[in-house]
Amino acid sequence: MIEPDRLRRLKFRAWHRGTREADYMIGCYFDRFHAGWDEAQVTWFETLIEEEDVDIMGWALGTLSVPEEYQGTMMDAMRKLDYVDIPR
Repeated sequence: MIEPDRLRRLKFRAWHRGTREADYMIGCYFDRFHAGWDEAQVTWFETLIEEEDVDIMGWALGTLSVPEEYQGTMMDAMRKLDYVDIPR
């Protein structure tokens, strides 16, 4: 089981990126998928959120090539963007 404090820290970091667009993309991704993550997936996300927002957004939007260390099913899910529900 993943430590609850660790997930709280990740949630905070996912939702406090610096721009509204990055908050929605990364924060909604965390909210939608984190409950099913194992240790390796949590570690992947922790590493990912250390990257610059413009890079993460570029990888998700397909405007930048995804580095090898981030390729795979988790990035594939991020690239679908169907998890983003923008409040009105």
